[in-house]
Amino acid sequence: MLPDLYPELQFQTSRSSGPGGQNVNKVESKVEVRLNIQTSQILTDEQKQKLFQRLASQLSTQGELIITAQQSRSQLTNKEQAVKKLYAVLEKAFREPRTRKPTKPTKASTQERLQSKRLASERKASRSRKNWEE
Repeated sequence: MLPDLYPELQFQTSRSSGPGGQNVNKVESKVEVRLNIQTSQILTDEQKQKLFQRLASQLSTQGELIITAQQSRSQLTNKEQAVKKLYAVLEKAFREPRTRKPTKPTKASTQERLQSKRLASERKASRSRKNWEE
């Protein structure tokens, strides 16, 4: 379960590139949510380490996770969507990956592989002439 990070979230708005007609030129409906993982008081050190490892490619150089939303014409809706996206990313990062169960190839696949090897071997053997005199 994720802690309530809402107090640590920073919101920034800007003009959206989505639908909106003339409205798009005067209303800042695009929302950017930032969570600074390094300075977070709510996340434990263990959680921070996990996030740095698993979200390394998504973090800024300052250690911030930045999520944007601009689907809707409404700033409020975009804000809600951005927060949902952020929580989804964090939840996925905290989820432990399943351990792989080692499996053996099926009998049929092994037989098929050996049969194809036999055929390839025969094909190559037939290319060479055994008796040069004939």
